[in-house]
Parts: sequence; C-alpha cells; structure tokens
Amino acid sequence: MRYSELVSIYDRLGATASKLEKTSIITEFLKETPPELLDTVPHLLMGTVFPSWSPLDLGVGPGLVYDAITFVTGIRKEEVKDLVREEGDIGSAAEKLFQKKAQTTLFSETLTVEKIRASLEKVARAEGTGSQDRKLKIVAELLSNAQPAEAKYLIRTILGELRVGVAEGLLRDAIAKAFGTTPEVVERAYMLSNDIGRVASIAAREGEEGLKGVSMTVGVPIKPMLAQLAPSMEKVLEDIPEPALEVKYDGARIQIHKDGESIRIFSRRLEDVTAPLPDVLSRARQAIKADRAIVEGEAVAMDPKTGRPAPFQDILRRFRRKYGVTAMVEEIPFEVYVFDCLFVDDGAIIDRPFRERRQELEAIIEPVASFELAVQLVTKSLEKAEAFYRESLEMGHEGLMIKNLDAPYIPGARVGHMYKIKPVMETLDLVIVGAHWGTGKRKGWLSSYVLGARDEATGELLPVGRVGTGVTEEQLEEFTNLLRPLIEFEAGTEVRLKPQVVVEVAYQEIQSSPNYESGFALRFPRIVRLREDKSPREADDLDRIRALYDSQRSQG
Repeated sequence: MRYSELVSIYDRLGATASKLEKTSIITEFLKETPPELLDTVPHLLMGTVFPSWSPLDLGVGPGLVYDAITFVTGIRKEEVKDLVREEGDIGSAAEKLFQKKAQTTLFSETLTVEKIRASLEKVARAEGTGSQDRKLKIVAELLSNAQPAEAKYLIRTILGELRVGVAEGLLRDAIAKAFGTTPEVVERAYMLSNDIGRVASIAAREGEEGLKGVSMTVGVPIKPMLAQLAPSMEKVLEDIPEPALEVKYDGARIQIHKDGESIRIFSRRLEDVTAPLPDVLSRARQAIKADRAIVEGEAVAMDPKTGRPAPFQDILRRFRRKYGVTAMVEEIPFEVYVFDCLFVDDGAIIDRPFRERRQELEAIIEPVASFELAVQLVTKSLEKAEAFYRESLEMGHEGLMIKNLDAPYIPGARVGHMYKIKPVMETLDLVIVGAHWGTGKRKGWLSSYVLGARDEATGELLPVGRVGTGVTEEQLEEFTNLLRPLIEFEAGTEVRLKPQVVVEVAYQEIQSSPNYESGFALRFPRIVRLREDKSPREADDLDRIRALYDSQRSQG
C-alpha cells in the first residue's frame, strides 16, 4: 500500500471534528486495506507503530528529527527551527521545507506502508554504540523519498504526535462497522489482546466469532483495572454488598506472568522489567505454584534502616536500572504483595468474581519472605474499616482499597468495582507538554511546566494549567535533563515539548476556565512526583477531571 493513500486519510481525518465522519472515513479505509496490513494500519491511524506492550520503542527525539531534516534538505538547523516556531509543529514545518526541496536523488523510491513499518522497526531495534547514527540514517532515508505531506505525517508519527483526532474508542467503532460486529465484541478482544492491529486482522478474517475466541496470553500484559476515588468510606461500605478491604501499598503495580520455568514481570506501563528485578523474579519462582499464571501485585521499596516504605522515586531507580543491578537490590530491597489472579493454568479468570480470583490466588501462592498476599479484611463494619485504615497509614502506606467481591476484572477501566481512600486530596497524573526557561535563580533550567490532560474522544493532550511549585533545585536539574531532549521548538523563553513525561500533580481546586481549550484550570497546582511508571496514554483524561470538578461542586 502506498503511504500516500494513508496520508490522504490523515488529511481527511484532520479536516473534520465530527466523530461520526471520522468513524466513517476509517471504516471505509479499513475495508480497502490489504489483509496483510491490518495488523499495522490501525496502529498508524492512532499515530503509533507498535502495540503498547511491545518492547520496541523508536527512541527518537526532536533533535534527531531536526538532524534528519537538515541532512535531507541541506537547510541549516537554525532555519528549520525558525520555521517550526512559525508553524508551531515540526511536521508542518517539514512539509513546507520539502515543498521547496530540490531533488537530491535521480531516482526516489515510492514510500509504502510496508517500507515505513520495516524501517521504523529497524530504528526501534538499533542499540548500542553508533545506534543514534544508524537511526538518523534510516529516518533520513525515509524522508529523502517522502513527498511533502508524507514527510509531515511521518515525522509526527515518529514523534508520537499525529494530531488527527483518532483515539481507541473511535477506532474500535470503525473496526466493528467495517467487519460486521459490535463495538462491545471489539472492545473485549482488544482488552484481552492489547493489540488493536491484531483485533482488526482477526475481525477481517474470522468475524465476530473469531473475536469472541480471543483470550489472554501468558507473556502479553494487559492494562490494569483502575480504582475510583471513594466519595467516603461509609458510602462505599454501604453500596457494596460484600466489600473486601486491602492495604493501599505505596509502591508500583506489577504484573507477573509465569509459563512453566519462564517468568516475566511487567510494569504498569506494560514494560518488561524482569531484568532489573532479579529478587522479585527469584521469589515469584518460589511462591507461585501454578504451572501457568498471571498475578498482579504491588512492588514496595523498603528502607533497610527503618523497615518502612521508601520514597516512590527509589522504586523508579530500581525499575530504570540496567547496570549494577545486584548492588541496587541490596540498596533498595523490594517487598511484593500480590492481590489478584487473572489467569491460572487453563485460562483467563478475569470474568469470575473477585472472591473466586482471590481464592485462586491463595491456592497458587505459597508466601515466602518479601513475597506475600496482600492483607485483606472482609467487613461492612465502619468501625473495623476505620481501624484497618489507620493501621495501613501507621505502616507508612497510602491508605485503603475497597473492592467488590462480586465484581469481575475489567482491564484498563476505572469502574465502580474498586475504590481507594487516601488522607489527601485526589491528585492528577498529567503530561508536561511545554515549559519556560527560568530566570533569576532558575536561569538555565526548564521550569513553569504546562500540563496537559487527554481528550478521550480525540486522544489529544489539552492544557489544564501551568505549574512551577513543588520542585526543588535538584529536581529542576533532573527535570531539565529529562525534558531538554524533548524540545520541539522555542519561542523566547517558551518551550514546546514532545509529550512524554508524566507527573503527579496536587491542587487546591479545579476551576472552569475559558482560557484553556480543555475548559478547565487547576488552582495552585504543585508537582508531587515524577511518574515514570506511567505513559502519556495512561495520564488522566478530561472525563476524570470533569468528574472531580462535578464532585467538588456537589460538596460545595
């Protein structure tokens, strides 16, 4: 398939705000897509290349893209950056530059979807010494064969900013219409496979029955079920017929997959973190008695001196570690508390009630030191629940989870099956989409960060405020080092960033605001911590902000 065909679809999608029209455009395009490309095209329609759980990552920042544009066009990098400032987008700037570009090759190759997929996979697999040069060469080769509009969307795809308003829900509906099934069946298959390309391919080949046959696979992580903030402990205990209370551990969520002797550990971002967690791997091998299983739990960093939970940033240090792993295990020991079982021996059990999943978990887990079952109390007594909550806080943990023993497990959803209770105001996980270069004591550092929340309908990140507090000088340096490679363009002190970094933000209240496209603004926001365990796609969306806004209004 010529890439230009997909580019024309991008143009049409970007030209309309109508969800129905977007769905119709994608529906017809999927019908015409060659069967062998249906595992690829849906990802490209959302501006991604690989499934979210894939270990492959392009690892390309704006700097490399600038170098590739300069190499192909012969235009100085500063001139390219000047045009990006004018256009507000590297892709749009590249389109203009490529319209002026003289042909530097006698024979240019027609770009195809197959060629782009294969080339970007080579980019993702480039590692080690000289990898950036190899990535640059591959990206430059693609751009040298690109027409202006192709260059625009290719660059946006590489940087993860397609901007045509296609989110998962819209693509789900289009797949259902294209191949004669229902959105619910498509959603279910996607929920279990975590691969929208695979779902489209199965829908085309096997129809609804094929989709209904999709099941979880050991070794392929699924999105975690999410908790809602409890309106009050009393209210939740009253509403849930038989509630199970568990400690809300102050750690990082992990998913452990066992298949015989093979064990893999995945983070909340669905990244394989087996290598930096050899202690967890060893204990999981001892504790999990089932031959095949998927269990979920929380990895908690412990302070060896106090025996209490260590700061969340210590957890991230463990997860990021590639070298000196053994020393880091001793410096920051982990304790793991498992609280759910999603798959055991013969298949997935997520549709079964939590009480049965907990029973399966207890049956297959033989606790060992630092790998235990989450502490659980089944009660409707407010007095007992409050005592359990105080005990959790005294241990140094975050609070309390209240779960419905009758509820199934719904991956990726924030439904009323699980609630959290914390002693502080609910925070938000937001993406840094821009910043300002500091002045005075903050000169030379990126500060005053622009925060974005996802519009679930379009997948776009819309600003909800700016934050400059809650960051120490040490953290300013860390944030600047983290964000500098993500700079897309600068205008004076203002900086536009590739949206990749997620932070947890506290605030006094959420306000309605005509000044932001999102319609909301955070009052007195402050950064609580970096959330490297979350991807931008896991950041909070406007629906959640709207729900919190409505909740605070109802409470006066």
